[in-house]
Amino acid sequence: MPFRSLAVTRQQVGDGELIVISDGALSLPMNFLYPDVPKEELEAFLKANDLPTDALQPPCNVTLLRQGDRLAIFDVGSGANFMPTAGKLLENLAAADIDPAEVTDVLFTHAHPDHLWGVTDDFDALVFPEARYQIGEAEWAYWSSKDALESVPADRQTFVVGAQNRFAAIEDKVEMIKPGQEVLAGVEAIDTSGHTPGHLSFLVHGQGAGTLIGGDALSHATISFQHPEWRSGSDQDPDKGVEMRRRLLDRLVADKLHLIGYHFDHSGAGAVEAKDGAYAFVPLA
Repeated sequence: MPFRSLAVTRQQVGDGELIVISDGALSLPMNFLYPDVPKEELEAFLKANDLPTDALQPPCNVTLLRQGDRLAIFDVGSGANFMPTAGKLLENLAAADIDPAEVTDVLFTHAHPDHLWGVTDDFDALVFPEARYQIGEAEWAYWSSKDALESVPADRQTFVVGAQNRFAAIEDKVEMIKPGQEVLAGVEAIDTSGHTPGHLSFLVHGQGAGTLIGGDALSHATISFQHPEWRSGSDQDPDKGVEMRRRLLDRLVADKLHLIGYHFDHSGAGAVEAKDGAYAFVPLA
């Protein structure tokens, strides 16, 4: 399965340009993702929407914002040590003529492997050596806690070890941020916790519709919209994840915001509309 996509979308927002680059894709078993949904109901929904019934292979869309003399990147992909189908960011940045040394700001939505682990290379050197780093205060505190390892299932303990290793690489350069804070000119941090304890999304304000860089706040372009009430096994707090999705979808519709989903098809960029008592994601042309 080839993942050599270049800048899959470029769009103007305010006085800046948003660029989306692929880091490849993941493979996630369906029974892990929605364990509470009856198998027959889940399979019927997936078939009706032409989705696979055994596993999802979500793409990973890394967003950059070029604004004046700054080039910010929101999440950094998974690097080489998470899944063989992911970790393609560096080669795709090169194909798009973007030098990692140009990046001035690295902002993290959260500390899961496919968003954080690409911050260092195979030699544990920083991939973006000239950048300053920003992450949610609550997110850093959770993954840094001495109790973090015991707070997750055994199959996710590598997430904790991997996060703490990467945190050690950036601890001298990282700044803690909070929801509501302007993290770059015209870019606001938004509380979308639930998927992880300190998950943030980033709202890039524009003269018209702003664009929300959503991370994993909404993780699937069909399921998260038609069934935001389905508890997800990928959320560390599934009930809070449901509450957060409903609140966020309401705001996206009410404020007519665009959205970039980290794991959506169509490069992740689109709009949200209310539909049939739920919601729909409408990809940008």
